[in-house]
Amino acid sequence: GLLLCTSLGGYAQEGNLIDVKVVNEEVKKQGSEVSLRMTLDLTGLRVGNQKSVCLHPAVVSADGTHEAVLAPVVVDGKTRSRVHRREKALTGASPATDNAYTVLRSGRESRVEYIAKLAYEPWMVDSRLVLRERMTGCLDCTAATEESTVKAPFIKLFTPRYVTPFVTPEREAVKVRNEVRVARLQFRQGKSDVDPRYKDNRAELETVTGSINVVKTNPDLTITGIYITGYASPEGSVAFNQKLSESRANALAEYARKDTHMDASLWHVAGMGEDWEGLRREVEKHPQLLDIDKVLRLIDECEGDKDACEKRIRESVSPDVYTRLLNEMYGPLRRNEYKIEYSVRSFNLEEAKKQIKTRPDLLSVEEIYTVAESYGKGTADYEEALRIAAATYPKNAAAVVNAACLKMEGRDVQGAIAMLEASEVKEDGRVLNALGVAYAKQKQYDRAKAVLEQAVQAGSREARTNLEQVAGVVADL
Repeated sequence: GLLLCTSLGGYAQEGNLIDVKVVNEEVKKQGSEVSLRMTLDLTGLRVGNQKSVCLHPAVVSADGTHEAVLAPVVVDGKTRSRVHRREKALTGASPATDNAYTVLRSGRESRVEYIAKLAYEPWMVDSRLVLRERMTGCLDCTAATEESTVKAPFIKLFTPRYVTPFVTPEREAVKVRNEVRVARLQFRQGKSDVDPRYKDNRAELETVTGSINVVKTNPDLTITGIYITGYASPEGSVAFNQKLSESRANALAEYARKDTHMDASLWHVAGMGEDWEGLRREVEKHPQLLDIDKVLRLIDECEGDKDACEKRIRESVSPDVYTRLLNEMYGPLRRNEYKIEYSVRSFNLEEAKKQIKTRPDLLSVEEIYTVAESYGKGTADYEEALRIAAATYPKNAAAVVNAACLKMEGRDVQGAIAMLEASEVKEDGRVLNALGVAYAKQKQYDRAKAVLEQAVQAGSREARTNLEQVAGVVADL
């Protein structure tokens, strides 16, 4: 728009804006364009015969440093109207009215439907829409000017209110924990008896029995089960390897039972035979292995007859490659895994405060949060406790979500995203909701929308609200 009727000056001496009413004003921002609609009610405006009034809508920034002035509405008195029309007829131009939005004769028309479009500029946020009047009299001399605010703010961008509520952890009625370890005993070929004097077996056996005794002698823990599982490598027949894995697992269990004096009812032994999934993992650890892609493909294609699969590998690769498989990748498969399962007693607040510094895994998430709350929300100790809960229990949705939200509150949004993306429960609706909010805070709106939609499908009610918030923000872009 152009500023017409020459320059503005002074304050109103006999302004007419009090007689002008602006109604039904409506501002919409769509992408880079702002549309304005309003009605100017001029019913009460009376302009003297020799006078002319210019009504300029203008958008003024909050700090007053920027403005966009729109085309004016010109209201002429009876004589001034004839002057402007005569000027136009004689010279072909009338500077006072040529670029006007519309030109009216006072008393003839009472309403103007004003429509305008502006290119959006960031300074327009929180700006105001004003109506400026400039009145001229005889010979276009300045008689008065004044300004009135029509709409403030002119543009108010959507302010999202994302919902990421604190997740209360579920109570753990009985705290059950377990420790899984690997025992790599050395057996003579085709044998399953445990010989502590053979190779490094003594140290390995001391590790097994020592770890059981550590749990056994801890007054806070009660062993509820010891599980030993045997595995074998693929060379030899499937039937032989199945029996071998079982007998070697039983041998370790018998040795450890006698050494630890644990009740026989606590022991659970199983032989799993050949470990083909483990073989693939071991091969992947050797990326420089010749024909590694072929070996991996043969493993993946192995179904049904495992003896035939092992033979196919042996015959499909060079002797050097097969020798490497035997010496470097089959060996780690011949192992026993053992799991010590135990229950943990409950701790009071003072005990939990000590335990959180040494063995937080023996506390429930609820107990950790009790410690946190004792320090007071917002304190460094409170925040540290929540971080410990998430690090200790990566499969607990409450612990992960609350720690991630704590990071977002501290403006570490990227840290929250990293935590949530790495979560072992990222299919949980609460985790997805928090992740969607974190993406939105980083202005990754497409990713936020996709993740929040997944959260809705996973049952998160908050995600529906957050989708609406994202939609509101996107509409203002």
